[in-house]
Amino acid sequence: MIENNTNELLINLDNLHTTELGIERIKRNLSLDVEDVVNWCREKIQDSNASITRRGKNWYININYCEITVNAYSYTIITAHKKGMVS
Repeated sequence: MIENNTNELLINLDNLHTTELGIERIKRNLSLDVEDVVNWCREKIQDSNASITRRGKNWYININYCEITVNAYSYTIITAHKKGMVS
């Protein structure tokens, strides 16, 4: 489900990046064991099942029980969290 002007985010996926602390935070929060966190996030954002919304200065991408937060101006991946998983 794509809302608002998410085409802007999809067009700028090449600008997607994060910090070293961001990489650590995303890996920890999602229990990820991948080398390229930015590429992992990019693939999730491009997934046809991703729900993308913009609220204020951030994009929020919900896909496969996780939410990725991206700054709408700098395209910095701020964080990612597990969402709505059933135990």
